[in-house]
Amino acid sequence: MSCENCFKGSELPGTPTGTMVGDAYFAASPAGEAASEDQKKTAVVLLTDVFGLPMKNCKILADILAQRLDVDVWVPDVFDGRPLAKVEELEPLMPDRAGVAISFLARIRFFFLALFRLHIIYAIRPAVGAERAKKFITMLREEKGYEKVGAVGYCYGGILCVMLGSTDILDTVVIAHPGTVSLEQIKAMKIPASWACAEEDMSFKPRLRQEAQAIFAARKEKPEFVDYEFRDYKGPCTAHGFAIRPNQSYPEVKAGYEGALEQTVTWFKTKLSL
Repeated sequence: MSCENCFKGSELPGTPTGTMVGDAYFAASPAGEAASEDQKKTAVVLLTDVFGLPMKNCKILADILAQRLDVDVWVPDVFDGRPLAKVEELEPLMPDRAGVAISFLARIRFFFLALFRLHIIYAIRPAVGAERAKKFITMLREEKGYEKVGAVGYCYGGILCVMLGSTDILDTVVIAHPGTVSLEQIKAMKIPASWACAEEDMSFKPRLRQEAQAIFAARKEKPEFVDYEFRDYKGPCTAHGFAIRPNQSYPEVKAGYEGALEQTVTWFKTKLSL
């Protein structure tokens, strides 16, 4: 579920402007009561990386998506208050761009960090997180009246998007540099999916990325076909985490982050008819 690069990257600048509603973060559509009926009945759910809600990046991204899409955006606590990683551990464990070797000492630190959190890793395994996300999305549909719901997932959240993509709970997903998923999980997906892929990703490796695209492409002209796209963010920049924890002091990393964000906005505008 986790890899060394799950702990690398940077915090996004700015201050979240949304609110906490229970255990979830809520970024409201800026249109408010002026929103169209379609906008009022549509929502996006952001599924976080291993840092969860305590790290402000997911909240800032939720605020940006709410502004750009003009719909409500929710960020549930899929870790039940116990995310795997802490914000203060973000640096300097791992390099923050592709093409930079991970030091021996960093690998040792990561090993012991993971070793002493095996109980947390088990408690927040993707099957548990997916069930929590499913319960939350079901609640949104039933209590808030949303008829169309899309989800964007980063790293760990990307795994959850793949898993939920085999259900009827979501209308579409955007998957950014997911954690480790299986071919069987990808084959089971049945909703439109957009993939934002890193140049270097020890979780979603190039071979798996190619096999995933081949699975979707093989459905063309078949009843089970669903729309899809795979975009690779290359250059000496993108590694696992670039779409949510970018070190924007590197122009290539900043460009990759902004490209994945634009990809997400464009996909949802199209697939959620916004």
